Amino acid sequence: MSDSCPTLRRDGDHVVILDQTHLPYREHYRRLDSLEAVATAIRDMQVRGAPLIGATAAFGIAVALRQDASATRLHEADALLRQTRPTAVNLHWALDRMHAALQSTPPQQRSAAAWHEAEAIRAEDAAANGAIGQHGLGVLETLAGNRPLRVMTHCNAGWLATCGHGTALAPIYAAQAAGRDIQVWVSETRPRNQGLLTAWELARSGVPHTLIADNTAGWLMASGQVDAVIVGADRIAANGDTANKVGTYLKALCARAHGIPFYVAAPRSTIDMACPDGTGIPIEERDGDELRLLNGVLPDGEMGRLRIVDATTSTCNPAFDVTPAGLITGIITEHGVHPANALG
Repeated sequence: MSDSCPTLRRDGDHVVILDQTHLPYREHYRRLDSLEAVATAIRDMQVRGAPLIGATAAFGIAVALRQDASATRLHEADALLRQTRPTAVNLHWALDRMHAALQSTPPQQRSAAAWHEAEAIRAEDAAANGAIGQHGLGVLETLAGNRPLRVMTHCNAGWLATCGHGTALAPIYAAQAAGRDIQVWVSETRPRNQGLLTAWELARSGVPHTLIADNTAGWLMASGQVDAVIVGADRIAANGDTANKVGTYLKALCARAHGIPFYVAAPRSTIDMACPDGTGIPIEERDGDELRLLNGVLPDGEMGRLRIVDATTSTCNPAFDVTPAGLITGIITEHGVHPANALG
């Protein structure tokens, strides 16, 4: 695998990931040497972002088949990985593709074929990211004209979440490469604070940005400081309803109230044509301790957790919400920019 994908690479018959549970405080790479380790990495969000989850699951199949490439082992690996994260459809898309490629392959050739197909999924995602960036750049240039552009994003949909330049951040990186003057409002997305990952990414790339608390977004839009909103997606239903990090729906409502374009950027693999509308998208409920505890760096420089509420406090912690297609200006894919209600 090419090192151009810093989030996920092959190391012999193992996989190495950038463990995102340590970010943005330190870069820590983790070697995944078993199917169970890959499943844990996805479930515990050591890797995250729908495209990267899908690619990691594909490599998880290859890892699982190293010594036992039987049909039984393929089925076991597929079943375990499917249980890790329910909302990101790229996970199931990648596993379906791996199964289709491998089920009729002779067992003695199946392991090599699994690595080959996983590599293809990774490479195709990187190419899709590049195309999304160029199509999104066209959108941004139309909005900006000759003036600086202020874009808001939510969660992290950059290279940390994909195998390339990202989805929602791809147009921003493309604009930077084209010499456009662009400023990014970065929403922190409590309780996981994944906007911190976007701020970390953009800082490394030299893109001007400002970190904001989630609830600052409404004030910024109302005061005329936002020209467009671009977010990623974990699943897009056939009618254009879109699941993304919880809090996305509120930003879409606010953008509509203030006449601000609201775009979703995602590869074709994130569109689930078998899901008629947003009511059919499963919403993952995360552990309540994500709300009760804060992660950060302690005064001694070590990472630690701070309890902010009693362990018995009841919580509601959905990882995602659904934005209706009617609030989405357009969906940017590798094939172009489409009205949300015309994906078919």
